[in-house]
Amino acid sequence: MHVAILSGGNGWHVRDLQRAAAQHGYSTALVDFRRISAGIATDHHPFADCDAVLVRTMPPGSLEQVVFRMDVLQRLQAAGKRVLNPPLALEICIDKYLATARLEAAGLRVPPTIVCQDSDQALEAFARLGGDVVVKPLFGSEGRGMVRVNDPEVAWRTFRAVERAQAVLYLQQFIPHPGWDLRVFVMDGRVLTAMRRYAKEGWRTNVAQGGKGEAVRVTAEEERLALAAARACGTVMAGVDLLPGPDGALHVLEVNAVPGWRALAPVTGIDVAGEIVQFLRARE
Repeated sequence: MHVAILSGGNGWHVRDLQRAAAQHGYSTALVDFRRISAGIATDHHPFADCDAVLVRTMPPGSLEQVVFRMDVLQRLQAAGKRVLNPPLALEICIDKYLATARLEAAGLRVPPTIVCQDSDQALEAFARLGGDVVVKPLFGSEGRGMVRVNDPEVAWRTFRAVERAQAVLYLQQFIPHPGWDLRVFVMDGRVLTAMRRYAKEGWRTNVAQGGKGEAVRVTAEEERLALAAARACGTVMAGVDLLPGPDGALHVLEVNAVPGWRALAPVTGIDVAGEIVQFLRARE
C-alpha cells in the first residue's frame, strides 16, 4: 500500500506515521497541501499511485485555496481513494461554528456561543453571555489565538481588533472548570485512548500551550459523549475535548479532525500512528 501524507513539512507526526507505515511494509509520500494540483480531462493525476491519503495539516489560505483543497479531497474520495479524515468531516471540524452547531443539534452540551461579524454585535453578545467569554478564531487549533475576556473595555478593544482584521467573532461563554479537561482519541467508532490535561497556569489546558497530560480510563458516560461527538461531525478519527463545568456536567468543546498525539502516545503508551496504519490496512 502506498500512502500520501498531506502535510506542511516533515514534522514529528509525519515521521511517526512514516515509521509505523514502514513497519507494515507500506510506502509513503509527503505532499505539501499548499502545492497540490489537479487536472480535468488530462493525464495529470498527482495521486494516481496512492491507495490512501492521510491529512496531517490544514494550512491557512484564501477562500479559493481552501475550497480547491477540499474539492481535491472530495474527488479523491469519489475515485475510491481512502481519505482520512473524510473531506466532509474536515470541512465541519475546521469551522468551529458549524462543528458546534452539529454538536448541539445532536443533543450534546456545548458552551453557550454567539458568532457575529462586527464589534457592536460582539459587545451585545459579550453582555448576553455574562461578561466572561473566550474569543476563538473560527479556524484554529491547539489553543492558538484564544483569549479570555471579562472586562468591557478590553472586550471593546479586542472585538475592534478582530473586526479590523475582517475575521468572524466567535464568542463562547467561559465555563469555570477544575483546571483540567479530557482529550479522548476516537478511532473507527471506538475510544482508542484518553488523557486528562491539566492547565499549567490560568485556564487553558492545551498541551501545546504548556498543559500536562495524565493517562485515564474514560467512564461509560465519557465514552458515550466522545463517540456521539465524533459521529455528529462525521469523523472516523478525532480528538474530542470534554470539559467539566461547575456542576460536573461535561461540555463538548471541540472535535479535532486532525488530532495530534505527540503528548498522548507517551502518556498512555499507545502507538497511535501504528493504530492509524492498522486501520488503513484493515480496509486495504
